[in-house]
Amino acid sequence: MDIKTWVEEKSVFLYKFLRSPKQVGSITPSSRDLAMAMLEPIEWQRTYAIAELGVGTGAITRFIPSAARPETKVILFEKDAYLRRRLSARYPDYACYADCLLLEDSLEQEGIEQLDCMISGLPFFNFHQKVRDQLIEQIVASLKEDGLFIAFQYSQQMKRQLMEHFEIEAIRFVPLNIPPAFVYICRKKRKAL
Repeated sequence: MDIKTWVEEKSVFLYKFLRSPKQVGSITPSSRDLAMAMLEPIEWQRTYAIAELGVGTGAITRFIPSAARPETKVILFEKDAYLRRRLSARYPDYACYADCLLLEDSLEQEGIEQLDCMISGLPFFNFHQKVRDQLIEQIVASLKEDGLFIAFQYSQQMKRQLMEHFEIEAIRFVPLNIPPAFVYICRKKRKAL
């Protein structure tokens, strides 16, 4: 990424944070270290469909094209209309949607039954519990059995709720991010027989 793009992304992100801190969750885009911690656990050769929730400026998204197979379907979710337009222009092969509370409807529009993997930068702790519950419900319903859900948070306060629906395979601490982050690597629980 050139310096002009880097400065522009930082400026846009800070502006969006100052206008809506509960929606954005951080003053700066995710670091390269955080992006790598999010993408490294994904089995890309077996990933045919993936979604990213809370994309922001695309700090993690920009590493997906080099990791994913060319035929992998990628769906991006970003609530902010300005950021979504930028993402659509930058990633014309990826579908972009506004509302991840309509995740299942969006997958249906894309002809995807269920996702192999989902990554998230959503600031869950900033949302009301009802919204958190709805999001988790949509995420669980949209993932294949044994599907991977990888989310970063700035605390471990979502751990209990995630454990209700997922096997937490690991929680990785990423100190080289502002603020430092925890990456939850979760596997969708198999249905009891």
